[in-house]
Amino acid sequence: MGFSVLILGLVVFLATHLFVTMREARSAAIARVGMNAYRALFSIVSLISLALIVWGYQHSPWIVVWSPPGFLRHITIGLMLLAAIALVAYFIPSHIKAWLKHPLLVTAKTWAFAHLLSNGDLASLLMFGVFLAWGVYARIAAKRRGDLGATTAPAGWTNDIIVVVLGIVVYLALGYAFHPAVIGVPVFGR
Repeated sequence: MGFSVLILGLVVFLATHLFVTMREARSAAIARVGMNAYRALFSIVSLISLALIVWGYQHSPWIVVWSPPGFLRHITIGLMLLAAIALVAYFIPSHIKAWLKHPLLVTAKTWAFAHLLSNGDLASLLMFGVFLAWGVYARIAAKRRGDLGATTAPAGWTNDIIVVVLGIVVYLALGYAFHPAVIGVPVFGR
């Protein structure tokens, strides 16, 4: 049943997030229900899909598709530092944000790709593969519709230093606290 719930969650996630890229249909929905109701519905459905994905992933049987070599774990850890910095860059205007243009998509793609490198079970390949494919599609869709993302940066480099420092803090918090406690897999020190 775990795989079924995981797949259902991924389908719901993809459906809602692909709908966002269909600008005419999205605009019609916003005109029909209003921006606040649209955002509320989108958030609720996204949270439901996330809950389904997490539950389905945790309850899926462990089916090994491939056994990643140990060195890929180190590459995953390094890529996750970049993902954490990109995540923080989304919230703070900086040269990093302007360079990345769409820092949340960079975060999602880097996170998914990094975890594909070090996880060889079927549920992981399915989940991280879908998130990576969605991230690539969303970036291509943004480029096609002319969404340039962040294009300007503030004067000076103070915000960039803040982004990097906070990114490192987020990275360490995820690695030392969140991942072992919530995911059940230690990141550092194994």
